[in-house]
Order: sequence, then structure tokens, then C-alpha cells
Amino acid sequence: MLHLRLITPSDRTDQVVRLIEKTVGTTHLVVLPGTARDPAGDVVMCDVAREAGDELLAGLRELGIDTTGSIAVESIDLSLSERAEKAEADAPGEGSDAVLWEHLSDATHEESTLSVTYLAFITLATMIAACGVVLDNSILIVGAMAVGPEFGPLAGISTAAVRRQPRLAARSLIALLVGFAAAMAVTVAFSLFMDAAGLFTEAQLEADRPNTGFIYAPDRLSFVVAVLAGIAGTLSLTSAKSGALVGVAISVTTIPAAANAAVALSYGDTSQTWGSTEQLLLNLLGIIVAGTATLLAQKWFWRRERQKVDA
Repeated sequence: MLHLRLITPSDRTDQVVRLIEKTVGTTHLVVLPGTARDPAGDVVMCDVAREAGDELLAGLRELGIDTTGSIAVESIDLSLSERAEKAEADAPGEGSDAVLWEHLSDATHEESTLSVTYLAFITLATMIAACGVVLDNSILIVGAMAVGPEFGPLAGISTAAVRRQPRLAARSLIALLVGFAAAMAVTVAFSLFMDAAGLFTEAQLEADRPNTGFIYAPDRLSFVVAVLAGIAGTLSLTSAKSGALVGVAISVTTIPAAANAAVALSYGDTSQTWGSTEQLLLNLLGIIVAGTATLLAQKWFWRRERQKVDA
């Protein structure tokens, strides 16, 4: 269940209440006239089944509540109420399958913002992965994958493509390109420093690396894994299952490929640099294509569910 807290202009409260009452899957409606001060108006609260949340939010935005008042949404971890159980039963579909498009846009907007924290995480992840590829240490590679924040901008590009939001697409693309460029540049300098300190050697990079050699040897399977990870990652975002997103992060060779390309570049190994770059681009493309296709499929599925209810 979701809990909505609305601040509505007094002249629109009746419209909001009617919208809530006619939306299948709502309950626990509370109206507090004249209690809001900034902005001034009435406070309206209700609970709604997750699978009916997107429809209600869309209706509230059509009434302009997001511009003239306020819409706040939070998840309810526990609700002991027969009315809530009935609301969830009446709403079409399953809550875990529902997509809250407004929440998805807001989440991807935040995750795809080019910030100091984002740059720090992607750079640190790439440097950890650099240690992993030189030492042929799969544990370090997995750790670097888990730290990397690059799925946020990738999800942002997919969301922007489906929702036709060019600003989100531009923001996500900038975060992706600048983030990887900065991380790889710093990792090149880090590799040179580690070499000067005697902690990295070219012989280690050029040696047989059974645990990490796949990073600079992309093949068709690499694209297949990226597509599967893109589907899983998108589903984890839309269903708010963050645990699954961690699994996605450690299954795709993006950060390790960037790291291997940077280390190889520091030693002038163009073969590994190109192979790693190809691996990186292949994985990024696979995730974006799969994420976009998954969102389109979910959009079609929920449109079909609503048509069934309306019929």
C-alpha cells in the first residue's frame, strides 16, 4: 500500500475527493479543511493499493495539484486493516508488478545527476577494479561492480526514452559519459602512480589472467548477459526490490572494463584498451536496449490490465 498526503486548494478539494473515491483500490480517506498553511489549503490523505497508485497520481496531476498544492507519497510497510486488504484485492493486477512512473522518473532523475558523490563512487569503483585486473583478483572485481553507480544513468536513459523526457535523457547521458571519462582518466594516473611505487607492473597486466581475462575479450555472450541484467535491473527498480539491483550490479562488466582499458592505456597496450572499451560499450548498449524494452512491455501490460477493468 501507498500513503498519499495532499495539500489542495480549497476550490479543488471536492474534485480531489471525488477522484480518490472513484479510483479502485483506495481507502482510509481523510479530509482536513483549512489546515495547510504553506501552501494554504486543505489537507487530504488516503491509502491506495500500489497497483492503482499510478492512475491516481496521473489524475491528481491533471487537476494541477502538483503545481497549486503538494503531492507526497510514501510506502506503507505494515497496514493492519480489512479495508486495506479489500482495496488491494479490488485493484487490478499485483502490487509487486505495478509501475509507479512518477516515482521511477524521480528516482532515475536523482540517480543520474552528475554530482561529486556520483563521480567519487564511479572513480573509486574503477580504481578498485584496476587493482583487481592487475592482481587477477575476482573478489576485487565483484567489489568494484557493487560500488559502481552507473546503472542509475542507464535506467535514466531507458526511462527518458519511454516517457519522452529529453531533459532526463540528456542529464543521464552526461552523467554516464563524464563519469566514465573522469573515472578512467583518474585511473590512468592511479595506474602510473602504482607502477612508480612498484605495486603494478606491465608483466602482471600482460600475463595470463584466468579470472579477469574475459574483461577485454568481448563476445556475443557478453551482450546476452548485459540484456538479461538490464531486464533484471529495470524490474528491480520498478518493483522497488533493491536487493535484486545489487545482483545486477555485480553481473555486468562495465566498471571492470573501464578499469582494464585505463590500466592498459597507461602501459600503451592498445589491444587490451580497445578490447575493454568494446566490452564496455557492448554492455552499456545491452542494458539500455533491454531496459527500454522492459519498460515498454510493462507499460503495455498495465494498459491492457486497465482496459480489462474498464470493460
